[in-house]
Amino acid sequence: MFVQSEKFVEEHQGKINDISIYGQESNQTTWRLAKMNLAIRGIDSSQVKWNNEGSFLNDAHKDLKADYVIANPPFNDSDWSGDLLRNDGRWQYGTPPSGSANFAWLQHFIYHLSPTGKAGIVLAKGALTSKSSGEGGIRKALVADGNLIDCIVNLPAKLFLNTQIPAALWFMNQARNNGHHAKTKSCSLMPATWGI
Repeated sequence: MFVQSEKFVEEHQGKINDISIYGQESNQTTWRLAKMNLAIRGIDSSQVKWNNEGSFLNDAHKDLKADYVIANPPFNDSDWSGDLLRNDGRWQYGTPPSGSANFAWLQHFIYHLSPTGKAGIVLAKGALTSKSSGEGGIRKALVADGNLIDCIVNLPAKLFLNTQIPAALWFMNQARNNGHHAKTKSCSLMPATWGI
């Protein structure tokens, strides 16, 4: 995703040094591969942190407010320490169930968006319909109260090598709720200009 962001910036006569990339990874092998991949392309990876505690328990970028967030978090993660985070300030639209981190991820990324920030997130398709443990209420709040969802794109099953389940792309726009973007029900797919 970062490489595609670099290509987009270059194709639009931008400078790679004008973007800053922030992130963290709990798998050290994945973290090393990401750092190497960015280094060979000359992209600064100094703010891509390895953190074996994970984003929820030890947020390496607590005060970050990003213009763009792109993410492909683990689908339906049940081992995210949800019971320890019942009263976390990131849960503006409802407390995520301890059995699935899907709506914890969404709210974590929303928390890190600037007032006009945009996000593109890949989640399991089941997050669109699940009503267990309050997920339906959180989804409703994101749409009705938050006015954050620009569009959702359903993807077919077997699209990713590491999972057979279908996924969906969630495009969120913080500006919709802050008077910078007219409320609309239409879907406008934004080019991949994302940088965390």
